[in-house]
Amino acid sequence: MQLGMIGLGRMGGNIVRRLMRHGHSTVVYDKDAKAVAGLVGDGAQGSATLEEFVAKLERPRTAWVMLPAGRITEATIDTLANVMGADDVIIDGGNTFWQDDVRRGKALRERGIHYVDVGTSGGVWGLDRGYCMMIGGEKVVVDRLDPIFAALAPGAGDIARTPGRDGRDPRIEQGYIHAGPVGAGHFVKMIHNGIEYGLMQAYAEGFDILKNASIEALPADHRYDFDLADIAEVWRRGSVIPSWLLDLTSTALADSPALSEYSGFVEDSGEGRWTVNAAIDEAVPAEVLTAALYARFRSRQEHTFAEKILSAMRAGFGGHKEPKQPDAAKS
Repeated sequence: MQLGMIGLGRMGGNIVRRLMRHGHSTVVYDKDAKAVAGLVGDGAQGSATLEEFVAKLERPRTAWVMLPAGRITEATIDTLANVMGADDVIIDGGNTFWQDDVRRGKALRERGIHYVDVGTSGGVWGLDRGYCMMIGGEKVVVDRLDPIFAALAPGAGDIARTPGRDGRDPRIEQGYIHAGPVGAGHFVKMIHNGIEYGLMQAYAEGFDILKNASIEALPADHRYDFDLADIAEVWRRGSVIPSWLLDLTSTALADSPALSEYSGFVEDSGEGRWTVNAAIDEAVPAEVLTAALYARFRSRQEHTFAEKILSAMRAGFGGHKEPKQPDAAKS
């Protein structure tokens, strides 16, 4: 099957490579000509303009936009809408606000163009591990694109089957879900990332407490000089709190016990705020997720070891780099 990809950054480029590994053909476009050339070298068809990109796609055309949420995604989809036609599909795989999906879906439907939102999790490791996908859109369109999603998904792997799942959609156990109509995919991904904030914050605070167990303010017989890398590693093996985030934490601490290369300035990319807003709209108490979001805001004023743990995890799963701060050296 053929897919066009716009945006060849940390995830877009690897999505293309994974598809080609599974025998799919791809057409690519990015404002960075070097990124395009690199994927052409791997077997993709390159494009110098969006118009050329669309012209190289076979009807019905499918264009996947993998760009930062906001104006650049909006402008790109607007341009595509003017050069694509009836029964073509535009996919937004970035971290877009779900209400923007609903609006776009309605506008594109009037032109006869289908819109699919794909919340995509997998970060920089997706090329080999695959991508967990949460998909919103019309059933007939999502089913038509299933070969693409099946190739990108991680597969069942060695995870034991959950009892009682017989008769349910088998795609779920492969790591992707048709969550509902347009907007549903990004809504589910939004909550996924809100939960991620809470999990990361829990690990971060726990390791900060462990690190500070040796401070002189404590009675001498209440002090402990813990090896955080070893604690992270032992928790990975048989405890009740293992996760990929803990795996990344263990690796980061083994490489740099003090995490001195991180300032602890922690960005939020939007999903945590949207999750809290959804909780407010639904009158659902979300104390942990809200506190985790506010902890990120505070990290931009004063940095602790907990924030360094957060930065290390974000770098591990998504390649996120801390923004350069003028006072980073003082932190």
